[in-house]
Amino acid sequence: MPKNVEIERKFLVTSDSYKQQSVAHHEICQGYLCVEPGKTIRVRIADDRAYLTIKSGARPGGLARFEWEREIDPSDAKELMALCMEKRILKTRWIVPAEAVTGDGLPVTGKPLKWEVDEFHGHKEGLVVAEIELEDEAQTFLKPDFIGREVTGDHRYSNAYMITE
Repeated sequence: MPKNVEIERKFLVTSDSYKQQSVAHHEICQGYLCVEPGKTIRVRIADDRAYLTIKSGARPGGLARFEWEREIDPSDAKELMALCMEKRILKTRWIVPAEAVTGDGLPVTGKPLKWEVDEFHGHKEGLVVAEIELEDEAQTFLKPDFIGREVTGDHRYSNAYMITE
């Protein structure tokens, strides 16, 4: 995959069985410095680490989009957070191992996949969304029992949209 490209699919979650399947979880607060059509700039604090991320919208007809992310000093992130738009995204992110498969359902070796299941708090309390980052748009994977309807491309489930509604 080219540098600075993200390919992800997003799904609603139908049960909390992901909690028993998770190998880790993180408390996340993220704010947005810029939310415009086709681009966002966000600051994220996850536990004791912090990141600055710039993203584009998905490329026409596909899932891939530009994503530039760098770890930054947590004290810098707190200062930047003060410059962000008023609403914040608060969530617990659960990490669940995922399995890539062939079109015939056979396991594929290589870079391990993971589900990132976001349990939202605050103004989005009760919403739970799972995403999986892929190596290419055609990559196939097993869907665990907690995965429901796909919402990839539905802007209502983008974190940037959630702070503007």
